[in-house]
Amino acid sequence: MDMPTSPLTGLPRCGLIRRLMAILYDSMLLAAILMFATLIALPFLGENPGPLARAGLRVYLMLVIFGFFAWFWSHGGQTLGMLAWRVRLQNSRPGPLSLWQLLLRFLAAIASWLPLGLGFLWSLFDKDKLTWHDRFSMTELVVLPKQKKK
Repeated sequence: MDMPTSPLTGLPRCGLIRRLMAILYDSMLLAAILMFATLIALPFLGENPGPLARAGLRVYLMLVIFGFFAWFWSHGGQTLGMLAWRVRLQNSRPGPLSLWQLLLRFLAAIASWLPLGLGFLWSLFDKDKLTWHDRFSMTELVVLPKQKKK
């Protein structure tokens, strides 16, 4: 069965397995970044951080995660995992991705994971192979062609 293509670029949309593999690659890099970010925050937390300090750490780490994705998505549309799997995020309308779209995608992707990944599994049944966060943010993942070796 052929994958639906993006009306904007004609590239095939990304399937679930490739999407999940890119996420796996990115999660390894992100784990290292979060350890480093936590190391930076530790001196500010004190010996026995209270509930407010722990909540602040969670907010800080969520901002670090969003910053990771927003930077990569706004600079070429690919995280390192997406680069390895030849996947690119693009606007499903003409024009560049906006910061608002990136924030919507990030928050909707969290919501897609919460009900046991149902927002991702949705792509298996969606006629356009889009996830909840693709639809909500008006973005799409496409598969890039293989580069020819010289």
